[in-house]
Amino acid sequence: MYVAASGAQVFGYVLILLAGVACVAGLMWAFRLGFKVRESESAPPRPDEQPTMPSSGPVHETREMREPHEVPQAADGSGRLTPYQIGNVRSRRAADQRRPRWSPGSSGSFGGGGGGRT
Repeated sequence: MYVAASGAQVFGYVLILLAGVACVAGLMWAFRLGFKVRESESAPPRPDEQPTMPSSGPVHETREMREPHEVPQAADGSGRLTPYQIGNVRSRRAADQRRPRWSPGSSGSFGGGGGGRT
């Protein structure tokens, strides 16, 4: 009525059992390592250590039109600079602060299919 398992089947079952035990042991080790790392970190700030709003009230964004400074010319007269020679090209506040709008009769975008300026 009962059939005994052969040696190859038993070896397979034991191998699967050992792989499962190894996975569980690895997960337990990873959890313990994470717990130790978390204990070594500093505690989160208390409510009285949180940043507060300035006395002048909330800070709002400022919108302004900017225009770039001129790009410097090459010293050797070739007129060509590489990016590392240009450095950080800054911008300045534009004299005209009106926002640019689309011209009447323009399509509104490049390749928009409109009639364009006529």
